[in-house]
Amino acid sequence: MSGNYEDDVTVTDCWSALSSDPDAFLIDVRTSAEWNFVGVPTTPGDSHPVLLAEWQSYPSMAVDPSFVEDVTQHILRSGGTKESRLFFLCRSGARSMASAGALTGAGFLHCFNVLGGFEGPVDPDGHRGTVAGWKAEGLPWSQR
Repeated sequence: MSGNYEDDVTVTDCWSALSSDPDAFLIDVRTSAEWNFVGVPTTPGDSHPVLLAEWQSYPSMAVDPSFVEDVTQHILRSGGTKESRLFFLCRSGARSMASAGALTGAGFLHCFNVLGGFEGPVDPDGHRGTVAGWKAEGLPWSQR
């Protein structure tokens, strides 16, 4: 167990879980600017669509005080429960760890941080999306 959430998982393990568990959710906690300019992950066919929920709001980067309530309501309205598996994704891992911890604190039993995030760390040339993460693993995503 990492932090106070259930565990860290790779992006491929996250994809497998979303593909096989119709009760699993992918929650992208990056900013709206990142979704608009960098892209968003696409979930497997019959799974829940990705939930876009800013952990911190750009440009202030203050934590959204309604994040836990908003995500909880979305999960419950979408047929999920406190036992649903929730996978949190950010750019490279810090915000997703914090948000997974926050939902664990709200009573969700199976919260996971997705290692490498959407873009992963920078490569030797200073670019993201090539070393690790959702994009580097070739998982589906789209530009908004």
